[in-house]
Amino acid sequence: MAKAPTGSGRDPRPVRTNQTGASAPRTPTNQSNQSNQSNPSRQPRPPRQPGQPRPAAARRTAPPPASGFTRFRATHPLVSALVPVALVVLALVALVVVKATGGSGAAPPASKVATSGASAATSAGTSALPAGVLADVTSVSPTTLAAIGQPSETAAPTATGATTSLTASNGKPEVLFIGAEYCPYCAAQRWAVVEALSRFGTFSGLSATHSSTSDIYPNTQTFSFYGATYASTSLDFTSVELETNQASGDSYTTLQTPTSAQDALLSKYDKAPYTTQPGSIPFLDIDNKYVSVGSGYTPQVLQGLSMTQIAAQLNNKNSAVAQAIDGEANRIVAAITAATGVQPESAASAAAGTPTSAVGS
Repeated sequence: MAKAPTGSGRDPRPVRTNQTGASAPRTPTNQSNQSNQSNPSRQPRPPRQPGQPRPAAARRTAPPPASGFTRFRATHPLVSALVPVALVVLALVALVVVKATGGSGAAPPASKVATSGASAATSAGTSALPAGVLADVTSVSPTTLAAIGQPSETAAPTATGATTSLTASNGKPEVLFIGAEYCPYCAAQRWAVVEALSRFGTFSGLSATHSSTSDIYPNTQTFSFYGATYASTSLDFTSVELETNQASGDSYTTLQTPTSAQDALLSKYDKAPYTTQPGSIPFLDIDNKYVSVGSGYTPQVLQGLSMTQIAAQLNNKNSAVAQAIDGEANRIVAAITAATGVQPESAASAAAGTPTSAVGS
């Protein structure tokens, strides 16, 4: 397995440390003493005041009073027998109408990015995407991509050897991204994920955000997947952002919660031999065939740059920003094609080649 270069090694320690690395712990350490705080759902019942009568106990042996429907059924047996039949007929008619109006030839369904576990602060820290940024990310020329290729400074996704595919409910192979908006390594990786997936489909509703202002590589500018959609004829994309970039005590506000199936993938692949820093993010699963834990390049190359400045460099093969983001995007594209057999819709994918990292390599 290819190892990340010096200065981009993964860091499993709490996010509030001033430590270099290429990933962040999935659960930021909250050092506040919560054991002394009362749990409102477990508060004791208030004591009975002197002279206050005890609650009356229900009679366990008393038969329940007859309901209005029971009395109606007794007096109108034929009508009550026909009611269930009528309900079944109505349900069948509704199914036929839905089937008939589904229609063929509709646009490919969009993958709605997960919004489970949303907190009250879901919009904090995000803003409108600067004009021209997405266009720059999705229009890097094939010549530039071919010149950059897959540089050794970026880390290739790792082959899992699994035979079971990660398939979405619509039957398409799925790409799963799990990160957090406070995380600078997630911020860096989102640039490459957006560029790579844009060669297979189209994002809409992307917004701008940044990593934590108090973490290592502070205020790294990036995209926010929260609330966005992705439409593709061949792939499905799901993103789960665990926390916002807004501090809450010694941690960050919860944004989304993985499903049990997504948690199972984290438990299976977010550990050795797929990573030397178990429990780290960002986590990228490509059809269950390739996984990537941590950023493919160091966020240091994005420091001090706005989204507009980052995007403007992506078509310059001599730029360190382009070599990092385009190179990682090429690796992700190659892994998607190797895992699924799906060829990118964009001609810019010709430079992707094949992924080079596998478990035990």
